[in-house]
Amino acid sequence: MGARSRRQLDCCAGLINLDYSKVDLSGMTKLLGYVDLADFSFVAAVLCIIFNPLFWNLVARWEHKTRSLSKAFGSPYKACYCLGITILLLNFLRSYCFTRAVTSQPKLEGLDCLAAYHTGLVILGVGVVFVLSSFLALGFVGTYLGDYFGILMDAKVTKFPFNVLDNPMYWGSTANYLGWSIMNASPTGLVLTAVVAVTYMVATLFEGFWKLKKLTLRELDSSGNKELKHTQHRYL
Repeated sequence: MGARSRRQLDCCAGLINLDYSKVDLSGMTKLLGYVDLADFSFVAAVLCIIFNPLFWNLVARWEHKTRSLSKAFGSPYKACYCLGITILLLNFLRSYCFTRAVTSQPKLEGLDCLAAYHTGLVILGVGVVFVLSSFLALGFVGTYLGDYFGILMDAKVTKFPFNVLDNPMYWGSTANYLGWSIMNASPTGLVLTAVVAVTYMVATLFEGFWKLKKLTLRELDSSGNKELKHTQHRYL
């Protein structure tokens, strides 16, 4: 029975087959003891973290279904650039709220040392590399939901960092927040980073289903002599 249970929980259905009853939450519980959950800056950071991917996914699906933004701006490219700039501004606001929450709450003594600071700096550097290299590989339109505006890439991007891990911009962004939190010895930052990671995990599930649906429809439409083009996940 035990062997059968282990086989059932083995790969390969992503998060579906994870046994969440085995997750050790004691570390998170200890961190929460340092965090003022009712603090305005903390609440604002959580709301921004959750709102941003919700906003761009809802707007992108609405645009894909109605083409309302493309019609309003007279061009899918102009509409995509407008949405991209809006997402950038929202991300700046999220980072500002995150930083305010980190600096306004107590530090964790065990992380308030030079070794932890340098470790956080390395993690932050890795995150920056993943985010910037993803942006350079996809371009502005590819990064900011161009496929939902009907602007498709001729081929799927497979070079670095997409040949290293899936969703590199999402996880690069998460690494940025993690590194910054460790550099500031902030338990509040670590908790907020966990919120970022969970939010991105949920976003990737929804975006993955949507991408699969779009690829399936496009394969059906390309049954003639049309060239099959590709969407590419962007992660902000």
